[in-house]
Amino acid sequence: MRVAFLGDIVGRAGRKAVTEQLPGLRRQLDLDFVVVNGENAAGGFGITESICRDLFAAGVDAVSGGNHSWDQREALSFIEREPRLLRPVNYPAGTPGRGAAVFEARRGRKILLINVMGRLFMDPLDDPFAAVERELSRHTLGATADFILVDVHAEASSEKMAMSHVLDGRVSLVVGTHTHVPTADAMILEGGTAYQTDAGMCGDYDSVIGVQKAGSILRFTKKLPTERMQPADGPATLCGVFVETDDRTGLARRIEPLRVGGKLKQALPEIALAAE
Repeated sequence: MRVAFLGDIVGRAGRKAVTEQLPGLRRQLDLDFVVVNGENAAGGFGITESICRDLFAAGVDAVSGGNHSWDQREALSFIEREPRLLRPVNYPAGTPGRGAAVFEARRGRKILLINVMGRLFMDPLDDPFAAVERELSRHTLGATADFILVDVHAEASSEKMAMSHVLDGRVSLVVGTHTHVPTADAMILEGGTAYQTDAGMCGDYDSVIGVQKAGSILRFTKKLPTERMQPADGPATLCGVFVETDDRTGLARRIEPLRVGGKLKQALPEIALAAE
């Protein structure tokens, strides 16, 4: 299977990058399934129903969330009606929506998506490791799921890395979100699981992690309250990872970064370059 995971969409610029670039990328990379983290899509804070529908229309198959999942109050009800929108699985019992789901990809293949949030330097939630283990107790890679993807929405690199090693050999991809900067450690672990500490954001990198520079700088230099931070709205980079798995085992054969447009150095898998 060929799967693309795109990092946190930040504001209008990030949405534009995804909706304009993704249709072509799906064709170029012959993608079976696309997941994006959408928790910053609505002005940097949460996601709305209309934004979700625009992403689905552009070729997104599922949207994961994080600590900003509920910043737009409508998401509390919309998530109950939209099975393709997830929130972290380790929210307390009774929280609207769900944190894991099995989706059907092309050619009838099954992909299990698990969205989980870390605890270090984040709002305390239930144990993310135990929460993922509960979901995996119901599924086996290569049997009940052809691809298993775990989005670890976390601040600490160590927590994301620890999760990847715990899950190595049992899932196809562990990828981090939340810190908005693409890391240079895309790799396949010893047991065959693809991993990258952070997929980066889909947003304007002439910014402070996606928000306008002036307000962020004032907060650091003057320690004074400022107006609510606004997303930067310049040319955005679509950032994520591309993973290809073995059809028999569901384990990774390769992982490569995706970076298209904007200020960052461009990166596309060779299959995309060959198709141009």
